[in-house]
Amino acid sequence: MVSRVAIVCLLGAALAVSACDKGSGGGGQAAGGNVAASAASADEVPAAGAARPDKVDRSHKGEAAPAAGFATLAGAPTTLAALGGGKPLLVNLWATWCAPCVKEMPTLDAAAGALAGRVRVVAVSQDMEPAKAKDFLKARGFAKLEPFLDEKLALSTAYGANLPTTILYDAAGKEIWRVTGDLDWTGAQAKALLAEAG
Repeated sequence: MVSRVAIVCLLGAALAVSACDKGSGGGGQAAGGNVAASAASADEVPAAGAARPDKVDRSHKGEAAPAAGFATLAGAPTTLAALGGGKPLLVNLWATWCAPCVKEMPTLDAAAGALAGRVRVVAVSQDMEPAKAKDFLKARGFAKLEPFLDEKLALSTAYGANLPTTILYDAAGKEIWRVTGDLDWTGAQAKALLAEAG
């Protein structure tokens, strides 16, 4: 048990150092000009490249969501496949200890409101102490995000993800893109990306 806890703590520390201590690069929003062109060129990782913070990664396009399990706030088990339901799905991996995650949450909640009925927006906490995530969500009063808990870090491990990471799936459950790093989800760049949901 002690070795398992040590491994999980090391994984959490590695995630925190690799993503959450980095600058956000201005929130990742394209500055002026043609937003669609910006989103399709300077801000993207080539299909064969590795993800870079604050960039769009399409190298996993067409892949199905991982089968890793997590839970509702009430503790009921679920998976991404169960949440899709024939509708596009936007999945955000976050944690209370991740400053860029906390920074982008209000804009993600606002985007969830704008996408209501078209794209399901879920925020899956990677906190190992579910009470911290529940307290954070209650204090912030996010109205549109659908929160879930992943205290065993199953999703971030399956994705090999730094936090925050946001993944868009189409209605068939196939990945369209993923963004590593915080983004203003109400900004022009994010709106152009979210329009790809169909």
